[in-house]
Amino acid sequence: MKARKANGQGGFTLVEIAIVLVIIGLLLGGILKGQEMITQAKIKNVINDFNGLSAAVNSYRDRYRMLPGDDSSADTRWGLPAAQKGDGNGVIAGKYNDTAGAESQLFWLHLRQAGFVPGSGVEQPRNATAGLIGVQTGDANGGTALGSFTSLIVCSTSIPDKVAGAVDAQMDDGRPNTGQLRAFTGAANADVPGATPAIANNNYGEAGTTYNFCQPL
Repeated sequence: MKARKANGQGGFTLVEIAIVLVIIGLLLGGILKGQEMITQAKIKNVINDFNGLSAAVNSYRDRYRMLPGDDSSADTRWGLPAAQKGDGNGVIAGKYNDTAGAESQLFWLHLRQAGFVPGSGVEQPRNATAGLIGVQTGDANGGTALGSFTSLIVCSTSIPDKVAGAVDAQMDDGRPNTGQLRAFTGAANADVPGATPAIANNNYGEAGTTYNFCQPL
């Protein structure tokens, strides 16, 4: 029998309270599960970006014997303005975040003209965390990017802590300062540093931190 309040209104039984708590628990569980699924999808998409771009570049080189962006025959091949061909020296000039028509931007135009990546024009694509994806050679100033890389590298920016740690663990050694996948913190789309940055304990662990990744292609 339900307990009665002094004013005559019925209260809740223990069974009713238990049912409400179970419903709340199910709702919270569903929300948390949904968030986990979203995080896992972002991890998968960031990894696919790296792998897919590597495949696209290799396919372009196999077909045209040139690097996209550096392709000196791109204008005649696709009827582009002369300003949208590369110089053919085997090096992609410019920074991954350039906006002034450097070869690192033409890289995307050439891949799109060849049908290897979606989209149009020279605009760099975005990753699953709304960061920028781009390429450059070394640190784009004649030095060594992140203290190790002098070759063509691909960078993906603005990756949250949980996603970054999982991506590195699945693709490399799980450490931001070592291996083939290197991370650096700072502003979104910041320039790639020449030296390996000091990330605390060589680990992804500070909640709320976003990372920028770079890896050789």
